[in-house]
Amino acid sequence: MVRILHGTNIDFIRWWKWAVGITAAFIILGIGSLAIKGVNYSIEFTGGTLMQLQFTNPVDVGALRSSLDQAGITGAEIQQFGNAREFTVRAQEAEQRGAATSGAESVATKIQNVLVQKYGAGQVKVIRTEAVGPRVGDELRRDAIIAMLLSFLVTTVYLAIRFEWRFGVAALVATGHDVFTTLAFLKLMHLEVSLTVVAAILTVIGYSLNDTIIIFDRVREDLRKGRKESLYQTLNRAINETLPRSILTHATTFAATMALLIFAGEVIRPFAWVMAFGIFTGTFSSIYIASPVLLWIERKWPRKLGTSKGSSTVTRTSATRRSTVTAAR
Repeated sequence: MVRILHGTNIDFIRWWKWAVGITAAFIILGIGSLAIKGVNYSIEFTGGTLMQLQFTNPVDVGALRSSLDQAGITGAEIQQFGNAREFTVRAQEAEQRGAATSGAESVATKIQNVLVQKYGAGQVKVIRTEAVGPRVGDELRRDAIIAMLLSFLVTTVYLAIRFEWRFGVAALVATGHDVFTTLAFLKLMHLEVSLTVVAAILTVIGYSLNDTIIIFDRVREDLRKGRKESLYQTLNRAINETLPRSILTHATTFAATMALLIFAGEVIRPFAWVMAFGIFTGTFSSIYIASPVLLWIERKWPRKLGTSKGSSTVTRTSATRRSTVTAAR
């Protein structure tokens, strides 16, 4: 059996300050953009009508918008979808903003009638239609937020049971980092936040947490061996020991995600984008967020020699502990 990158001794944590600076700048840029212009919610959350249209011949966007305006459907968002003959139209009439789903469906019917009248029955084809009432959209948005909060709660309970508090806090900080970087990525890529994207974010949280847990499990195993080395060295050892597994897992997952991104079409593409970015940010946070946070906690609240928590027992000497503090700096 071929073993990839077995027995490496790379000093990953050496570059943690640069890594933290880059990811902090990325988060600030993305969250700052959110402050200027809010989240680009899909029709599932905002309510209204979304139609994907396919024309026989290329259509001018200005002429299409003018036709809708003349029919009383003002403020419609029109975007090219794929090639020059396919468009998406998102619209909602003012008097129907408080209506149920039936109101949104009437907008879809009105748009279709206007286009057939202008371009002819055989010149335009409705590929798909999504109609969601505003009240339904509000409920879906609330449920999505509750789902994310529950995932954090379950994660916190699991970490409290599985690890001592130092490891748990570091893992939670890394998970929070992944959520913020993913939100920044969504904003900078101008991706719509739909139920599918929320599912992708929840998947990224679990994926990243799994990667961090694997590294921390190896750290606990190395600590039990009582090596006379700093926690800095132990963390680097754990990352190198799990590197072959990480590369194989991430490579296969990324390949599947890229297949979705390239071949699955426009509807599933936001999900694939989030998953592809999640593989990167999950690996990044496990090395450059969780590990430095654990080192910082160890420096601020060092373990007492000879004490144990859970299944890990710390047997390092005072000199080793001092070397941990020095390395963390």
